[in-house]
Amino acid sequence: MVLEFFRRGSESRLEQIESQIGSMLADARHSFDLAASSLLAGAQPSVVGADVHATDKRINATEREIRRELVVHVSVHQTSADVPMILAYMAVAKDVERIGDYAKNIYDIAFQGIDLSNAEDVEQLISYRDRISLLISQTAQTFLDRATDDAREYISEGDKLLDEFDKRIDDLAASDAPSTFGVPRALLFRYMKRITAHLMNVLSALTMPLDQLAYFDEAKEDRA
Repeated sequence: MVLEFFRRGSESRLEQIESQIGSMLADARHSFDLAASSLLAGAQPSVVGADVHATDKRINATEREIRRELVVHVSVHQTSADVPMILAYMAVAKDVERIGDYAKNIYDIAFQGIDLSNAEDVEQLISYRDRISLLISQTAQTFLDRATDDAREYISEGDKLLDEFDKRIDDLAASDAPSTFGVPRALLFRYMKRITAHLMNVLSALTMPLDQLAYFDEAKEDRA
């Protein structure tokens, strides 16, 4: 909803910023897929690590570039009408940057020597990986297309995922399983949950007013 205000500005400038956010999301998916492969698919952390960190740096650099461009924009035009645009795009870019951070956190689990590729529940874990990887792609396309109906559908799907991750974490906390079983899974579910919430924040820019952006990131933060 908030992004509908921005079509009144420079179309080419707007499209460039949106394209940069789309590129950030593509990088975030790449980083997430690599990180998950090192934990769940037997990829060697030493092999994928450089790519994960390089991709994260690229995401961070793009976010900083977007921030600079938005500050220059408002400085040049000096109009309060652009303030909602500045705040919304900065919020969206920050959400994508955080997805990259959580992907790197997943990689760190594998880097610490955890390998779940032969675990008894690996198929379930891979299923979650696939759902989130697809959701990142869907979020990018929905954001670029400004497809509000699709955004609502994916937000609903994401909300169910958040609940699933909360339940998985609660179950692990109540389990008698050894810490070597529970801790890496609890961390993985936690990071997947945070990625999902940040994706929902991005989608919320298409469906919610400015004052409700980042709602999903905050609403369930205290539940995991």
